[in-house]
This record gives sequence, C-alpha cells and structure tokens, in this order.
Amino acid sequence: MRLAERVHGTKNGTEAGFCCMKTTYTKKEDVERQFLLIDAEGLVLGRLAARAATVLRGKHKPTFEPSVDTGDYVIVINADKIRLTGKKDRQKVYYRHTQYPGGLITTSYKDMMTKSPERVIRMAVAGMLPHNTLGRQMIKKLKIYSGENHPHVAQKPVKVSI
Repeated sequence: MRLAERVHGTKNGTEAGFCCMKTTYTKKEDVERQFLLIDAEGLVLGRLAARAATVLRGKHKPTFEPSVDTGDYVIVINADKIRLTGKKDRQKVYYRHTQYPGGLITTSYKDMMTKSPERVIRMAVAGMLPHNTLGRQMIKKLKIYSGENHPHVAQKPVKVSI
C-alpha cells in the first residue's frame, strides 16, 4: 500500500474529501485586454515605470502566465512632467554605444527630457520587462504622450492612480 493510499484512503484521494484539481493555462486568444490611463504629472519615474511594467506584463490579473502576454495597454500622459528624487535630475546619464571603437555616446537626463521625454519613460519600463521576444511584444502596448491629449479616447481608458 502506497503512502497516498494510507493517508487519503483511495488511489486518487477523491473519497476522502479531496478533489482532483486541474491546472489551467491562459492562452493568447483568451486574454481580455483593456486600456489603462496613467497621468505622470508629479510622479517619480521609477515608481511609474514599475507600475506600468506590472500592468504590461499582466501580473495584476489572476490569469497571469509568465510565458504568455496577458497584460493590458498602458497610456501615459504628461510624460514631460515626471520627476526624479535626490540629485538624479543633475547626475543621471544615459549611455548607448554605436558598436564602433570609441563609439560610446552619453546623454544627460536634462538633455533627454528636453529632446524626448517619452524615451525616458520607455527606457525605464523596458528595463523592467523580460529581455526577450515576449518583452519586445509587451513594450508595444505602452503608449506615451508629452501632453494631456492622446488619440485613444475611443478605447475608453480607465484612469489609474499610483
């Protein structure tokens, strides 16, 4: 007699009051997506990016599956009004490389914010998503705009407070 039979009384454990549970896996076709709106005015960059990455990944849903894109669309408005804590607004530097010798290009946070504040948020969120094909698919659901206006009014986005 096996240990499971001694403890539960039968081979599958159904007579002793146990139910056989089946694991359900979320499929790409079964995902219901909605649009969430985040107003970035006065928010800290890292906290905004963490919340956006959680929603894009789908971790806020009970149907979360690590290998399936179950997340929602995220619309960020007022991207030019985000803030950083401490001295980071003066000290933060973004690096990229041209893949040629001596091709390191540095850009300060202030220059990046004047040139394209959307890119600052996109880079912060992309760093918190998986660095593979699934992450590249998730980042496409992030829509960032500098001002108040956005073209997604027809999708009826739900405003989220952080």
